[in-house]
Amino acid sequence: MTDSKKIEFDQIFMKLAVDISKKSHCIKKKVGAIITKDTRVVSTGYNGPPSGTYNCDRDWPNEGCPKSLHGGCSYALHAEQNAIIFAYKNNIDLFNTTLYTTLSPCLYCARLIFSSGIKRVLFMDYYSKYKDIQIEEGLSFLKEFKIVVNKFCLNEEIGSNK
Repeated sequence: MTDSKKIEFDQIFMKLAVDISKKSHCIKKKVGAIITKDTRVVSTGYNGPPSGTYNCDRDWPNEGCPKSLHGGCSYALHAEQNAIIFAYKNNIDLFNTTLYTTLSPCLYCARLIFSSGIKRVLFMDYYSKYKDIQIEEGLSFLKEFKIVVNKFCLNEEIGSNK
């Protein structure tokens, strides 16, 4: 493989986020997140209830988990939350890291991202489109506080050995 054919790290890490999303037990939307420092993966996460509790696809295979008072999943953690929690449980410093996520962060996750020291966020799909809302509150929050945020299109040739 020549240097011009080498895959960029952003492509590799976003593909990993897509792959880790497939571990989710959510029946509505599978979301994955990867946190990197320099060129190394330091944490991963996918959406779903906390480890050791439920698996929505097994426990509620038709309707998904029960709804909270606000209409969201009552048990689920978001992929970004799980990746950040894993890092902190394992004493991993997230200062100046990059988050790759298959869905843009909600406002709550954006607050955690900012507070944890993550400095760059790449995402594939819009949370607002998935939730059918007008505003990307999470992205607006991150941009307001100078976190680098970019929509990312995954190169379809990854994994094709071309």
